Amino acid sequence: MTQHYWLFKSEPNTFSIDDLARSPNQTAPWDGVRNYQARNTLRDNIQIGDEVFFYHSSCAVPAIVGIMEVVKAGYPEKTPPWFCVDVKLKEKLTKPIPLALIKQNPQLADLILVRKGNRLSIMPITAKQWHLLLKETV
Repeated sequence: MTQHYWLFKSEPNTFSIDDLARSPNQTAPWDGVRNYQARNTLRDNIQIGDEVFFYHSSCAVPAIVGIMEVVKAGYPEKTPPWFCVDVKLKEKLTKPIPLALIKQNPQLADLILVRKGNRLSIMPITAKQWHLLLKETV
């Protein structure tokens, strides 16, 4: 099975990295996504073992703040027709990666996150992008 990488956005006043850290076994459903394209990705593409950046959006300093792993593949939420996955915290970053820094890196210019008009809360990250972003945490 091929390893896939993702970025999941959440507003910290709705569900933050600290909320995930306080969840039982540091695991929680990633639910509440109300976009059909993102729903289809959760349902059809995200698999157990995939790695995910946790991104705080709509806040003073939007940033990647942690790393999660998918521990349960897409399943229906209680509210049809929506889907979710379960994620487990792997690491809360001691040095978040702010959006401003990401935008400064020309090697990340094709990252969906930095595209003008992007509003998706679930987005794929290439392996190259994943590793470039990880270098920003050290």
